[in-house]
Amino acid sequence: MNLKHLATGLAALGGAFIIYIGLSYLLAPQATAAGFGVPTWPRRDGTAFLAVKGVRDIATGLVVFALLLSGHRRALGWAMLAITFVPAGDLVIILSNDGSAGTTYGVHGLTAAAVAVTAGLLLRERPLPATTPGSAEPASHPAVGAGPGRAFGGLPRLTRGR
Repeated sequence: MNLKHLATGLAALGGAFIIYIGLSYLLAPQATAAGFGVPTWPRRDGTAFLAVKGVRDIATGLVVFALLLSGHRRALGWAMLAITFVPAGDLVIILSNDGSAGTTYGVHGLTAAAVAVTAGLLLRERPLPATTPGSAEPASHPAVGAGPGRAFGGLPRLTRGR
């Protein structure tokens, strides 16, 4: 497996996982919140806060998939780097509120590290050349890398005027 496939797999896995977490906050907020790491969670009226967190997580995962499916790998790398702030911020908030250090580092710290590594792999990819040897048709757009839709097995590229 090459690094490009690894980065794609990590991004897809991360996007799916954060959507799963978001759905769990929407469907079973109190049960999911117990594993987050802070010592106490709001009860009754606080469930709205947990739903907001669920929506935030789902939106984050959808951004990952939108960029992954569009083939904009460099933009995905920058987005993943920005998304690293979410679990890193959660880690700081939980520790500053006397939360469980083990859960904090084991869940949020490892998540931040995995997202940062994925971002690094995506950002270090080099674009393909504008044309391939022996071919009259240009390869993928250099700024995109694999080309739109190429992340999951080569969806056809739409062209105008043909």
